[in-house]
Amino acid sequence: MFKSLSIICLAALPLLAACASVPEERIAVPRAQATEKQRIAYATVALRNVSLPTYAAGEAIFTADETGRLRDNGGLLWADDPSRAMTLELARHLTGITGARVASEPWPFLDPAAAEVEIRVEDMLARADGTFQFSGQYFVATEEGRDRARLFDLTTPIAGERTPADLADARARLVRDLALDVVQRGLK
Repeated sequence: MFKSLSIICLAALPLLAACASVPEERIAVPRAQATEKQRIAYATVALRNVSLPTYAAGEAIFTADETGRLRDNGGLLWADDPSRAMTLELARHLTGITGARVASEPWPFLDPAAAEVEIRVEDMLARADGTFQFSGQYFVATEEGRDRARLFDLTTPIAGERTPADLADARARLVRDLALDVVQRGLK
């Protein structure tokens, strides 16, 4: 019995060592600057929580290799819940670009918003070719009945050595670019 227990413990040591050898590192997304200012047709905009694909909704940062397979970057995590963080980033950008009163759900004001935006992300990937891709669809519902549905497919280069900070910077630029797209094609 002691011999078989010793063999099991010895076999488990490499697994335990592998788990312990990957230190957890959290990556904060910097704030990308949006200098554009544009008027929109709505004074108030409600932003629903951004819907992300399963691999992008968790804390782990996945990248696509040359074959298109998604790889977990062991121990590399986003600093905040991606859906929450992107929703707040988008609300900040939409407010800054338009000057409108923008808030994420649940809507915190007594009067209903004049427009409501919902974003569903299909792909959010750092690719092996050195680009970060962000694609999906957004919807704008308004009290006036001018509802819209728009597809988006945005790509930006990952600058530098493709470090975690470079990935976070690329993601920040794409969220800003998505906010500009929503303003220009969805809220005018």
